[in-house]
Amino acid sequence: MPERKENAEGQDRLMSLVEHLGELRKRIIYVLIVLVAGLIGGLFAADPAYEYLTSREPASGLALHAFSLWDGIGIYMKFAVVLALIPAIPFAAYQLWAFVKPGLRENEQRATVKYIPLALLLFLTGLAFSYFVVFPLAFNFTRHVTAQLNLEETYGMTQYFSFMFNIVIPISLLFELPLVVMFLTAIRILNPARLRKMRRLAYFVLIFIGTLVTPPDFISDILVAVPLIALYEASVYMAGLVYRKQVEADRKWEEE
Repeated sequence: MPERKENAEGQDRLMSLVEHLGELRKRIIYVLIVLVAGLIGGLFAADPAYEYLTSREPASGLALHAFSLWDGIGIYMKFAVVLALIPAIPFAAYQLWAFVKPGLRENEQRATVKYIPLALLLFLTGLAFSYFVVFPLAFNFTRHVTAQLNLEETYGMTQYFSFMFNIVIPISLLFELPLVVMFLTAIRILNPARLRKMRRLAYFVLIFIGTLVTPPDFISDILVAVPLIALYEASVYMAGLVYRKQVEADRKWEEE
């Protein structure tokens, strides 16, 4: 009898795991569908986005060249990917919330669903910061080095926009850090004490990323590293708010 009971429990756990994997697979497919739809829409919006960015500094003063027949298509695809991320990120946040929702209490469900609009807001904030602050710093530094070496400037459109997207996209995604931390705190994977213990490592990683995407001068590094560190501290603070609400909810639940 005990052996049969153990076998039944093992089969139940296996079935539960299979069901969870099936649910996760369904959520991932939904996200991929929205991403593909965003890519299609992004292809239509790529031309006005390209016209806007090439009409602004620093691109407005440059003659951009195509060095291969695929450069134009490649740029359209890069624009489509960035534009597709705008609807895909909050939708992916919603699907993640829907996946973990059955394991959350009612008050935790209400708290975490509020993070979904925040995902879009943080991504757009990171997009603006990286494009209007970080990218000009990096670009002007590279032009300064080119001028010092007495080199003639000839910029390919692929090289220009690849340089820009390699800076803009990682920083925009890094701005989702407070949201990720709050969500992981809400589902009880992280807590403020653990985040404070990780502070030195987090500072090192964020400063390393800041120096990686900016010119090798102290001012540029500070201009990028300080906001990233501020993001981490904001994450710790917001995690503390979520954690205190959890503790209070647990206390009320135990009293009831």
